[in-house]
Amino acid sequence: MNEKVIENGKKVWFITGSSRGLGNSIARSALEDGNLVVATARNPEALEALVQKYGENVLPIALDVTKIEQVQAAISKTMEKFGRIDVVVNNAGYGNIGSIEETTYEDFRAQVETDLWGTINVTKEIIPIFRKQRSGHVIQISSIGGRKGGPGLGAYQVSKFGVEGLSEVLNTEASSFGVKVTIIEPGAIRTDWAGSSMVKHEVLDDYKNTVGALSDYLETHTGSEIGSPDKMADVIVEVTKATAPPLRLPLGTDAYAIALENDLGRIEELKKWKNFSESVSFD
Repeated sequence: MNEKVIENGKKVWFITGSSRGLGNSIARSALEDGNLVVATARNPEALEALVQKYGENVLPIALDVTKIEQVQAAISKTMEKFGRIDVVVNNAGYGNIGSIEETTYEDFRAQVETDLWGTINVTKEIIPIFRKQRSGHVIQISSIGGRKGGPGLGAYQVSKFGVEGLSEVLNTEASSFGVKVTIIEPGAIRTDWAGSSMVKHEVLDDYKNTVGALSDYLETHTGSEIGSPDKMADVIVEVTKATAPPLRLPLGTDAYAIALENDLGRIEELKKWKNFSESVSFD
């Protein structure tokens, strides 16, 4: 199989959270592009449709990304079967809506454990392989909420801001030995992210116009989001073919608009307070 992979120019993709949503779309797009996919999910039975359609081009593996021993075992199985890994997609995660005040410590920890620590676990285990190969592409599924904070998503956005910081550092450390890093920042996607997979909290009256407004919006717009997970997946597959892929890539017209407004706003604020910033050096 190793020789076949290299001969045919196929890439081996390792994707977390492949059972549904964007992760499932990425797996399908990578397979349709002629690649080999290691599809992971907490419940491997949910991957059966992929196996039935794509056969031995799919290696389904049970994986809870918060369990380091499971991450190590999944990567070991991948290397045993394919001999290499070319693209890693850290996609596993979920949403959590509630004000910082109302989000319990337990929910904060659970969110960070999955969305941030899960990404750290997979990334740390894959980098030695990429370093030896002198090649590899790490795709981190963040969110436009990893670039700009907003009400009601504190635990989620803490995790995504962490993922973006991790990825920036990794890019500076690993690019010298051929490793590419791309942070994907989707806007609203038509998946069940804001539906059955989201943790929701009661909203205090003082947060009705901020957190409550977001919660109401998500409830009424779930299923009509502007972003297509299949189209996003196709873009991600194309990005892995680029010689110089972007470090950050907002996906969706909403995500692009938010990113642009946020970054221009930061520049304006930076200029406004320039005198304060430069006033603290020794004379």
